[in-house]
Amino acid sequence: MNTTEVINKSSKRIWQKWSIAFKILPAVFLVALLKFGSHYLGFEIMELNALFTSLVAGTIFLIGFLISGVLSDYKESEKIPSELSASIKTLFDDTYTIYKTKNSETALQFIEFQKSIIISLKDWFYKKERTQSILKKISVMNDFFIEFDKEGVQANYIIKLKNEQNSLRKMILRIDTIRDTDFVGSAYAILEAMGFLVAAGLIVIRIEPFYASLFLTLLITFLISYMFLLIKDLDNPFDYSVHGESGTEISLKPLHDLESALKEYMEK
Repeated sequence: MNTTEVINKSSKRIWQKWSIAFKILPAVFLVALLKFGSHYLGFEIMELNALFTSLVAGTIFLIGFLISGVLSDYKESEKIPSELSASIKTLFDDTYTIYKTKNSETALQFIEFQKSIIISLKDWFYKKERTQSILKKISVMNDFFIEFDKEGVQANYIIKLKNEQNSLRKMILRIDTIRDTDFVGSAYAILEAMGFLVAAGLIVIRIEPFYASLFLTLLITFLISYMFLLIKDLDNPFDYSVHGESGTEISLKPLHDLESALKEYMEK
């Protein structure tokens, strides 16, 4: 790996790590300007009180509630690409066994079909292919199973293949549900409102000395904004069409590795 590639890789990692922070910097900068304006124009008309600190505490509690909800889906989603790869690899292994024992032309065609399924899945993750199209291709496997039955392939092999077909269909539908469904839309709305009220309150609250007030205003604004965008990002871990395989998106490395492995296996 040359120096340019190392620098590009390091830059990419830094961007992935701090991308959310960079996104909210304009909002933090705007709050800083408003705070300066409020201070020098005499608009700091509120005193810090227990009601306001309760609002901040409530906002943090709501953030904790939301992130615990989306993390459960995120942890489940992390397993799906590996499970997809394992299911397709199982299909390949059983089909390859049939091909070697029966010298079946249908098996050879089914192997090529499986390789095309991987490409279609990657396109589907990037929203270049519709869900119904993927489901139809999975159903096309039935034609191969019928041919296997006509060729006298043992029933247990066909049953195993059918089970993997069913697993693939379930995982596709699960991914489709996760990426098209927000966690709780009304909870996001109230968090946005509370975040706005906290930022507005910090702008007009007088805390001495001023620079301590400015620091706390920017810090709390940064943290609430960061956590809100992080939760929104975690809520759809399959949003490759916008962000690619970066940031909080689930890695598709198992599918890439499987595609390469199948190509190498058939070239032997």
